[in-house]
Amino acid sequence: MTMGLFRSGLAVVVGLALMGVAFAGDMPAGVGVAETSVGKVLADHKGMTLYTFDKDGNGTSACTGPCAENWPPLQAAAGAAPTGDFSVIDRADGTKQWAYKGMPLYGWIKDGKPGDVTGDGFKGVWRVARP
Repeated sequence: MTMGLFRSGLAVVVGLALMGVAFAGDMPAGVGVAETSVGKVLADHKGMTLYTFDKDGNGTSACTGPCAENWPPLQAAAGAAPTGDFSVIDRADGTKQWAYKGMPLYGWIKDGKPGDVTGDGFKGVWRVARP
């Protein structure tokens, strides 16, 4: 790794830490915990809130097509391995997605900035993912 890449990565982690996103050892790279108006939630590498969908089965995603356009799945790399309470599920489209305690994780396109939780309670089936 070049020193420039190291510094860039370090700057991102420091910036996210300043936004209130903490990163822990038993989480996938780029997933952390953020403090929001509804308390602590799981957040992606940009500090954006992650959500779960009540219609998902344990380890399976029911959010496909237009649903996945509005609620982008938290993608996992093809070779990603489970860590702590996080697992990797196979989506119907052949991609991989991170799940927390068996529940697939998603972003929400209407959250505009880190810490937003506008998807919490949406249609009574979307919830912030709590650590």
